[in-house]
Amino acid sequence: MQKIIHNINATGIPLGRLASQIAVLLRGKQRPDFVPYKLGGDIVVVENVDQILLTGKKNDQQSYFSHSGYPKGEKHTPLKKIFESNPEEILRMAVKGMLPHNKLSAVIIKNLKFKK
Repeated sequence: MQKIIHNINATGIPLGRLASQIAVLLRGKQRPDFVPYKLGGDIVVVENVDQILLTGKKNDQQSYFSHSGYPKGEKHTPLKKIFESNPEEILRMAVKGMLPHNKLSAVIIKNLKFKK
């Protein structure tokens, strides 16, 4: 089967609901020939990412954690700061967390594109 390009408008859709729909399309679970160990998903193009709906107090309370590997090298970056500078990265991290945590997810996430 050929890959299908799905265009999604993210205006007013909550972040988690959008990310779960994208993860299913990228993985190819809607296809009749789905097997979990092969790349068989479609290409997803998302537009208007800066208009995603963040419900609750996520904008103020949620932060993302990263560590440099050195002692006391942890960083907590608030969601608000990342969303203002690069809203695509918030959606990419949410989708990546919903994909299987193996080597195949690095290949699958490359089929997620953003349109300005």
